[in-house]
Amino acid sequence: MEIVKLSVYGNSNIGVYIFVNNEIALVPPGLPRDDLKMISEILGVNILEFRVAGSPLNGVFVAGNDNGILLPHFVHSSELDWLKKEVSRYGLEVRALKSRVTALGNAILLNNKAGIVSPDFSGEDVKEMVEVLRINVVRRSLMNLPIPGSLGVVNDFGGIVHPDLPEDEIGLVKQILGVTVEKATVNAGVPFIKSGLIANNRGVIVGGITTGPEILRIKRGFGGG
Repeated sequence: MEIVKLSVYGNSNIGVYIFVNNEIALVPPGLPRDDLKMISEILGVNILEFRVAGSPLNGVFVAGNDNGILLPHFVHSSELDWLKKEVSRYGLEVRALKSRVTALGNAILLNNKAGIVSPDFSGEDVKEMVEVLRINVVRRSLMNLPIPGSLGVVNDFGGIVHPDLPEDEIGLVKQILGVTVEKATVNAGVPFIKSGLIANNRGVIVGGITTGPEILRIKRGFGGG
């Protein structure tokens, strides 16, 4: 699995700007053509330029897998309608979640097998997630923080988690999501993995200041070393 570096708007926190699954990447407008080509080739996805309520923070506000995409309730209706039309060819359902939790990318850690979601979500929120994503989800904190999506990135085979995640919770992540994981950091020591890494089943892209030793650990986590 190839791992490459990328910055967005000169910022290494690429995970706050980009959402990916195995079909598409939602990227903010204005990225250089060479960067778009690299994202498309490394991850094997089609690129869609998108904003959530005019914000470029797709990675913060969007969560999803190969079955569906969840957006926060404040997404503009024009954005929602456009995205539904664009992804219908991939069989993806798109839904604006009515939840008071809006940073969905930070609150949901998932793949195509299962999900771990913030305990701040209501039972009705979880019911909607299951309908759209077509997976089982478990509500719980990791490291006593209600942001499991910020603490790791996984695909259907492996992933990376916060270096301070306790061993019992690592075991839980492995069991629920059906993956192997490795502790690591991104961007020269940042422990909140989601901020600096995007991945799917084909490839991994990391923030531009991620170090060589970090990349080695990331590669092991995703089964490449």
